[in-house]
Amino acid sequence: MRLVDLTQPFSMHTPGWVGYPSPKISYLQRHHTHGIVSQYLETPLHVSTHLDAEMHIRSGGADVASIPLDVLVGEGVIVDVSDVVGDWTLIRPEHLTRRVQVREGDILIYHTGWWRYYTGGPEEDEIRYFCMHPGGGRELAEWIVSMKLRWWGFDAGSADHPMNTSIRDRRPDLAREYRRRTGRDPAEEFPERDLFVMHHVPFRAGIVHVENVGGDIARVLDRRCTIGCFPWRFVGGEASLCRVVAFLDD
Repeated sequence: MRLVDLTQPFSMHTPGWVGYPSPKISYLQRHHTHGIVSQYLETPLHVSTHLDAEMHIRSGGADVASIPLDVLVGEGVIVDVSDVVGDWTLIRPEHLTRRVQVREGDILIYHTGWWRYYTGGPEEDEIRYFCMHPGGGRELAEWIVSMKLRWWGFDAGSADHPMNTSIRDRRPDLAREYRRRTGRDPAEEFPERDLFVMHHVPFRAGIVHVENVGGDIARVLDRRCTIGCFPWRFVGGEASLCRVVAFLDD
C-alpha cells in the first residue's frame, strides 16, 4: 500500500482565512536552558488543511470529536477539474461527474489546481488563492446532499464561491473586478439568503468538509482509493487541523 499526503504544511507563515489572524508560535523552553524544547501555539482553527464540523455553521451541530472514524475514512474519489475552471468559476455537479463516477456515500475531493497559489506554493499568490478561487453554489450544495457523501474536500480556501462569502464586502475592489470581468453583480447572482450556501446546506445534512487540501494531490487525480481524514479528537471543537491521506493499493 502506498500513502499519499494531501495536507498543506503548517508553520508560523500559514495564513488564516480572509480576516483571520495567522498562527503565533513561541518557545516555552529551549535545549540550552532546560534540556528540552517545548512550544506554545495560539492559532485560529481555520488555517492550513482543516476539517469544519457541523458546529461551525449550525447551532447545536456536532463537534469534531463526534465524527465517527468510519465516516472520516472510507472509499472515495479524487476528481481533477483544473482544466475546466479558472478565476471565479462556479463549480457545478457536471464538472465532477463527467470526469469520474461519483457513488452515493463516497468521500469526494476535487482538485482545482489552486494549491499552487497557496502560501509557499510554486506560484504563491494569497489574493488569488483565497479571494478568486473556483467555488460552488446552491446547485452543487444540494447535489452533495443528494449523493449522501461522507465528507468532501478541495484544494482552495473555501467550498463557497468567493463572491458568495463575506469576501465581497471585505474586498470591494475584487467585487468590482468580478463585475468588470463577468458583467454580473455578485449581490444579484448570489442572494443574501444563499450566503455560504456550500456550508449551510450540506452541514445541516451532517455532511462536512475539509478546506485547503494540498500536499501531493496532483499525484492521485481521477482515481478511486481509500481516503482518510484525521483531525484532533476535539470535544467542543467547531473545526480542527487535520491530516488527509490517500491510501493507494498499487
